[in-house]
Amino acid sequence: MQKWKVLDSKYIIQRPWATLRVDKLEMSNGHIKEEYYVLEYPKWVNMVGITKENTILFVRQYRHGAGEVLVELPAGVVEEGEEPELAARRELLEETGYAFQDIQYVCTLFANPATSGNPTYTYILTGGEKVQEQELDASEDIEVVEMTLEEAKAFLLANKIGQALHSAALFYSFNKLGLL
Repeated sequence: MQKWKVLDSKYIIQRPWATLRVDKLEMSNGHIKEEYYVLEYPKWVNMVGITKENTILFVRQYRHGAGEVLVELPAGVVEEGEEPELAARRELLEETGYAFQDIQYVCTLFANPATSGNPTYTYILTGGEKVQEQELDASEDIEVVEMTLEEAKAFLLANKIGQALHSAALFYSFNKLGLL
């Protein structure tokens, strides 16, 4: 299996949260795909933040694409030039007000590698304690939710985490922590 050759590439729209391009590709078997659409997004981080009291921090927020209020992991964009580990610490502090002592990498996932190439990095952060109030952007309306490890595991296994990358991140994290 070989990578496809990009013969041409054009942007249809380039906005901060919606970038779409169309590529003309030559597949390894010689077939030409005249139009292959690719969505571009920034790198992303998902965080499993475990406090000193051994609770996991979640966030509850409205997600307009789904039209639902969902409980999710804290997550956010890796800024240009920023290391994912630093983004994880920054995003957790901004969204929850908690700072964490230790951090460990869990996994890298792609939401849909057929049409977008941005990786999502997952980290477990431990030893968290509240050090400040949330620092939310004007477009964020986030409620912090704490669950014990067992409550979080039951919540996950009951299919109550509607964000697929967050469910996968929790499964990988619980496996790493020996909780599955």
